[in-house]
Amino acid sequence: MEIDFKDPKYYTNRELSWVLFDYRVLNEARDKSIPLFERLKFLSITASNLDEFFMIRVASLKDMENAGYTKKDIAGMTPTEQLKALHVAIHELVDLQYSTYNRSLLPLLEKNGLHIVREHEQLTAEEATYVDQYFQENVYPVLTPMAVDSSRPFPLIRNKSLNIGAMVRKKNSDEELEFATVQVPSVLSRVVRIPSKGKACKIILLEEIIERNMDKLFLNYDIVCAHPFRIMRNADLSIDEDEAADLLKEIEKQLKKRQWGEVIRLEIQEKPDKRLLKVLKKELMVNEEDIFQIPGALDLTFLMKMYGMEGFDHLKTPGYTPQPVPALMNDDDIFTNIRKGDILLMHPYESFDPVVDFVRTAAKDPDVLAIKQTLYRVSGNSPIIAALIKAAE
Repeated sequence: MEIDFKDPKYYTNRELSWVLFDYRVLNEARDKSIPLFERLKFLSITASNLDEFFMIRVASLKDMENAGYTKKDIAGMTPTEQLKALHVAIHELVDLQYSTYNRSLLPLLEKNGLHIVREHEQLTAEEATYVDQYFQENVYPVLTPMAVDSSRPFPLIRNKSLNIGAMVRKKNSDEELEFATVQVPSVLSRVVRIPSKGKACKIILLEEIIERNMDKLFLNYDIVCAHPFRIMRNADLSIDEDEAADLLKEIEKQLKKRQWGEVIRLEIQEKPDKRLLKVLKKELMVNEEDIFQIPGALDLTFLMKMYGMEGFDHLKTPGYTPQPVPALMNDDDIFTNIRKGDILLMHPYESFDPVVDFVRTAAKDPDVLAIKQTLYRVSGNSPIIAALIKAAE
């Protein structure tokens, strides 16, 4: 019998397949044989992966749905069917992320002398005094609180920013509740260490410090409720390179438009005040299935910052030092060594320095006419980029 390889039953939808990939990363965070801080790192990676997936892949499907595109993919699913299946799969993934965080990792951190204060109400009187002083000296000056009423429109909530939304009422009045919000500043570390006696380490997240001091931001109001929330916007760029007169300007224009993109996900701390949720839902025009009520700290990428904390090296995989490359252990420059014969580099077992040296040397060499390479996800301080800038100059 001849097999029809166009039959959808032989294929998994691309987006659902990606969710399975993020599950595999999450399984690393759940693996008890892996050092605890490495597990934190893996959980953080699942969160940053999911953010990017929403902004690009889910956003692309939403665009197709809004455009009335109904063509099926190779797995036999329309964009609308894919979105429905993804809503179920992603909600399940997020549930597993937070059960891993709350039920496995937090108790283990506690056992190893690292306590995360989940709610500011749990602080002792001495800790509360320190936190309030920290707020006054470091946090208060960089906050921009905004209230919404008939004269002040709903503010622009930035993509991926962490915010605290509140329902407030003017003091000594029976007026209707108003919505107010403040963005948690990204210029400050989200992980704040509280001085503690002995070896134990205690930290609190920046949003908890701000939420505790909301009354100092809205002096003429009573705070009825306050909840952290975060949104994800459509950040899928669509650029017609043939039509764009100046590609760089076109990219700049599209990047600016990103901050106004359609809201495709709203995360809010679980069991929020219904009145607050109603305002956010209406003003951000977000669908019910795109709302995620989170049982814990929003945006788990902060765990990557925690990974860098000192004093917990015993909970991490020991660092690895790559070997030098024997063929390059001499005083000749990289081109002279290449002329001697082929050199095979084995990464990550051997040092990456020869690659950087190769690009740097080529960038300075007047005989080099062009440098062509594929760059994928370079870091903010990449020596390769620095060398290419020099070459371009």
